Amino acid sequence: MATHAPRDDPSPSSLPDAVPLDLRNLTRQSWKLGSRIADGARSLGEWRQTGGGWSLTAFEATEETLVLRLRSPVGRSRFYGAIRTEFREALPALSSSTAWERVDAEG
Repeated sequence: MATHAPRDDPSPSSLPDAVPLDLRNLTRQSWKLGSRIADGARSLGEWRQTGGGWSLTAFEATEETLVLRLRSPVGRSRFYGAIRTEFREALPALSSSTAWERVDAEG
């Protein structure tokens, strides 16, 4: 998953403050690429904000990477590429948040 931003870009991609995940190596994906990957990939988990309207779904992209689909309260989807191990390490913050709940069967 490539990004067009220079390596020394002072403003790396980040998730909105409503999402309690700290992912340092996050890359914003185009809607077209993110949708194509998500449509054909296995879901690794889905979470919803309890009362805020956000939802987050992780999809398998490669053995080392995944794609995150973040849906806003108004229904717009944003896609991000992330390193799978970094996501796994950050997941306890999402799981322990009282503002978020997992809505799929744990995989």
